[in-house]
Amino acid sequence: MVDQDHDGRRRQEAAAESSVPLLEKKAGGVPYYVEGCPGCVVDRRNAANPGIPYGSFIYVWVVILCTAMAANEGDGSSPLLRKNEHRYHPGCAACDHDRRKDLQTGMPYKEFLYVWMICLTTAIPISSLFPFLYFMIRDLHIAERTEDIGFYAGFVGAAFMFGRCLTSTIWGIAADRIGRKPVVMFGVFSVVIFNALFGLSVTYWMAIATRFLLGALNGLLGPMKAYAIEVCRPEHEALALSLVSTAWGIGLIIGPALGGYLALPAEKYPNIFSPDSLFGRFPYFLPCLCTSVFAAAVLISCIWMPETLHKHKVSENGNQSIEALEAHLVDPKEKVEQSNGLDTKKSLFKNWPLMSSIIVYCVFSFHDMAYTEVFSLWAESDRTYGGLSLSSEDVGQTLAITGSSLLVYQLFMYPRINKVLGPIKSSQIAAGLCIPILFAYPYMTYLSEPGLSIILNIASVIKNNLGVTIITGTFILQNNAVSQDQRGAANGLAMTGMSFFKAVAPAGAGIVFSWAQKRQHAFFFPGDQMVFFLLNIIELLGLLLTFKPFLTVPNQSVSN
Repeated sequence: MVDQDHDGRRRQEAAAESSVPLLEKKAGGVPYYVEGCPGCVVDRRNAANPGIPYGSFIYVWVVILCTAMAANEGDGSSPLLRKNEHRYHPGCAACDHDRRKDLQTGMPYKEFLYVWMICLTTAIPISSLFPFLYFMIRDLHIAERTEDIGFYAGFVGAAFMFGRCLTSTIWGIAADRIGRKPVVMFGVFSVVIFNALFGLSVTYWMAIATRFLLGALNGLLGPMKAYAIEVCRPEHEALALSLVSTAWGIGLIIGPALGGYLALPAEKYPNIFSPDSLFGRFPYFLPCLCTSVFAAAVLISCIWMPETLHKHKVSENGNQSIEALEAHLVDPKEKVEQSNGLDTKKSLFKNWPLMSSIIVYCVFSFHDMAYTEVFSLWAESDRTYGGLSLSSEDVGQTLAITGSSLLVYQLFMYPRINKVLGPIKSSQIAAGLCIPILFAYPYMTYLSEPGLSIILNIASVIKNNLGVTIITGTFILQNNAVSQDQRGAANGLAMTGMSFFKAVAPAGAGIVFSWAQKRQHAFFFPGDQMVFFLLNIIELLGLLLTFKPFLTVPNQSVSN
């Protein structure tokens, strides 16, 4: 009986000790340790060492530090592809480039050089022919009278844009299917071949065909805008897109300079080129050859250009899991508003802020292309027909000076003007100032050198910079009218409309210019005055379209 009572008391004490924390368990006032227990070993060591356990604290600090570093690698500061390592596919060139892009935090200078050179290759052939187009049509003997030169020159200028209008969408689809690099290399190759063939044209229809094929097969601009964004990290996208417009501005400088200085080399540089040489028999081949040689060098360098289009199905499980985890943080009302907003943005044609800005953009693009065609024809035509009797070298020099001013204006002046006035107000002021400048053009025929060159260059610089102000303003409105995921489609739609209007403009301008030179003694705006009067009518129409209720300001533009 005594033994049973003793065992019962032992069991009650053990049960009581089990409810006491480990460090407070005592047996007869002495700490109770169990042999072979790691926790008891630590407790025994802590009891024997009343000081701060620096060694144990170092372990705690190192473990927490490693945990914090691992957590930082998975937060929003790391690239998207680093969150989802499974998105890298072996053998995919785009995945290889994305991996290098994630590891390289600096600026991708080599990829940016590709963007700049390819865009420059696209821009030079567009503007290089205008300084010598008048003389080329004259030497092809297609025009029976001098007054008809402008008529035939207009169709040559329109052939490039007409070809690009027909195929720009097709090349964009091809770039999304087979990759950016094949489309870009084929476009550069077309510049090498057909730009050289244009300089070797011996008939009018050969010139038309080569310019048309040059535009139809040159699908570079659209894919290069996408490539410029894909080739760099998000923080460098703005600079990448600015390289496209900057290369275009430099092309407007180099192209007219090549056409103006290198056309008719046997006449301008008889000590170097004889009339019986290749460049004497084909007087317009030298500027085209220089462009083709540059394009050939760019084509060879494109062999090492990285591809950015993924040829596999990109997994989106990571994004879906993130959205699932964050779904509970979104307000239901906000979620409904977002879904409604996305539904309304699916149809670009129902987006009136976008469509109105595209229409205004097309009207002013039509005006600018018609002005470019008329300016060269008018400056090189004889004074007896209301022209200035300038040479191709003089016109090329004027266009080169104008192009240089455009580059400086776009980089340094326009951002400040847009910040103060906004895109709409600056476009309206620019359109209003263009009208009196165009009205003064026909009266320059009464000026003589050197005053003529000074006034002509000043007027050309001011007119073209005002035109850039309008075009850039409408471009800003287009991009603010849609969400980021639809800007590519919106820009493609604007490109198609712009190409169509720019294809019609040179042909229409050439026809009107030829008709105007036949009515030198008319009562109502005789001669070239009628040409610039009609240009002012188009400018006035574009100005009226920039006001409400036609041009609707996007909400994003208002908030900005």
